[in-house]
Amino acid sequence: MNNAQERKYFGTDGIRGVAGVAPLNPEMLVLLGKAIAKIFMKRAGRHRILVGKDTRISGYMIETALTSGITAMGGEVMLVGPLPTPGVAYLTRSMRADAGIMVSASHNPFSDNGIKIFAADGYKLPDEVECEIEALLDAPHELGQNAEPCKLGKATRIPDAVGRYTVFLKGAFPREMSFEGLRVGLDAAHGAGYTVAPQVLTELGAEVISRGTAPNGKNINAGFGSLYPDVVKSLVLENSLALGISLDGDADRCILVDERGSVVDGDMVLALCAADLKERGLLPSNKVVATVMSNVGLERFLSARGIELVRTQVGDRYVLEEMLRTGCELGGEQSGHTIFGAHSTTGDGIFTALKVLSIMVRRGKPLSELLADYQRFPQRLVNIPVAQRIPIESVPPLVSAIRSKEEELLGRGRLLVRYSGTENKIRVMVEAESEDQCKKHTTDIAAVIERELGVV
Repeated sequence: MNNAQERKYFGTDGIRGVAGVAPLNPEMLVLLGKAIAKIFMKRAGRHRILVGKDTRISGYMIETALTSGITAMGGEVMLVGPLPTPGVAYLTRSMRADAGIMVSASHNPFSDNGIKIFAADGYKLPDEVECEIEALLDAPHELGQNAEPCKLGKATRIPDAVGRYTVFLKGAFPREMSFEGLRVGLDAAHGAGYTVAPQVLTELGAEVISRGTAPNGKNINAGFGSLYPDVVKSLVLENSLALGISLDGDADRCILVDERGSVVDGDMVLALCAADLKERGLLPSNKVVATVMSNVGLERFLSARGIELVRTQVGDRYVLEEMLRTGCELGGEQSGHTIFGAHSTTGDGIFTALKVLSIMVRRGKPLSELLADYQRFPQRLVNIPVAQRIPIESVPPLVSAIRSKEEELLGRGRLLVRYSGTENKIRVMVEAESEDQCKKHTTDIAAVIERELGVV
């Protein structure tokens, strides 16, 4: 069992839950703000913590509670408002903040929310620092006294945050490159990328047909975004577009649709970008980092080009940790998180889409042709809600069923059973030689889970 499952508040991507319910209730959030301040205000001098959010209505409550806790400890807060997660990571670094906080629950419905924390260098926190924060939440007396009245902090809004991040995205591409003549579809999920994404694409010359760019606080991810690629698929087919871009709620990942309407997931994006980087001599390690969820088709595609696939546990921060450890320039997840180590400290859906568009322009080929050699292995993923998160190894019938299936699939597929790091669910992933086999194996395992662990 990994550390993310053992911890009380943090999962694979920060803290996540129902807005207004512990730990995302005002009382706990004030404590969390104080804990973050205490952890990151250890050096002498002025302290600043940057706070961004997506478009959920609960973001107002959460940023206010966090700000209260931080300023009570004497910290200053820089509020950037709705901005993609990678934008918060970038501004944390560029504005020399002590830490950055993103208020978002990514692809979850509006009723959920979450907290992602970045250190001063723009990277997500390692497990040990998250454990320090958890310890303070469980022992609030260790936080100490609030700052004296004359030393209390203040909050300031940063009005040009979107502009700063837009300039960063555009600046990552050669000035001579233009998307002039390209027509693209965009679904921003009514989320954090609703302003930045169409602005960047348009300013780089593309004609953009958008959906999901009118957030009202409650419509984020509601039938839009990376979980619903049919929205942008329809845009592409109905308007004869070159590419469809579907972002999630905090725009740190994207799913693409090619000109024929075929969905291009994160594995396929990794394949395309890795091949392009190697051909241009920009993949010095000849390695790409992905997770245990990535399709074996990616592994075979890379292997045929002399590129090694290194797998990690699920979570883009674990991908990044392995990239930093091994010196890899590229990594990501099947779900659409793609990290370009030379440019970003976290997954960035808009940056990823721009990279793919740049490859299409440079090669002068449509996306379907660029990925013609990629062969995806049949794969099925099911998510089963559970009443309680009992360790898998402590449920003998489930352990037995998993072993039986692994023996059956040996050499002809893969089985992965794990708890979600962000939701109260067990994920069952099967790769096999046919769709029918995938369906049978996932159905069999799901039945055991439902019987042994109970369904909510």
